Amino acid sequence: MNIINIGILAHVDAGKTTLTESLLYTSGAIMEPGSVDKGTTRTDSMALERQRKITIQAAVTSFRWKGYKVNLVDTPGHMDFLTEVHRSLSVLDGAILVVSAKDGVQAQTRVLFHALRKMKIPTIIFINKIDQSGVVLEQTYQNIREKLTEDMMVMLERKLRMNFRLGYWEIAFYHTKPLSCVPKDMRMC
Repeated sequence: MNIINIGILAHVDAGKTTLTESLLYTSGAIMEPGSVDKGTTRTDSMALERQRKITIQAAVTSFRWKGYKVNLVDTPGHMDFLTEVHRSLSVLDGAILVVSAKDGVQAQTRVLFHALRKMKIPTIIFINKIDQSGVVLEQTYQNIREKLTEDMMVMLERKLRMNFRLGYWEIAFYHTKPLSCVPKDMRMC
């Protein structure tokens, strides 16, 4: 069986764990997405994580997709647990760097992106929380271009509404390797 390890990284409160739940739900691995606020997520299993509503230690959960086992590594977003995130990077085949459209690129986001670039880990920049008031996507794109990289392209420029309450998402893409390194049966284009 082919295995792909994908890390979910971001600054605190960007929506990493909620995205992890959404991916599990969309893949059919779970029947109902968990909630950080209710303490029902698959990856925040420690009592302190559920109490404080933050991820403290990296956790792995999996789903199957087109003959692949996809391991999702949900990492902490709080700066105090950055060492935990760095320990996870060596096992990743790719990463999803979550950016809150409302908060934009934070100091933690820059630290994470630098580490991903240094290790040449292919990265999708996932723009979350685009449905919050005051969000202007073009400003978010510019913020990413100025603070992270000019080497990005917008993959999806429309709002997605899931059939459960997780909000709207936007996806941008930063790549360190050519598309040819992605297995053909896993490509969407």
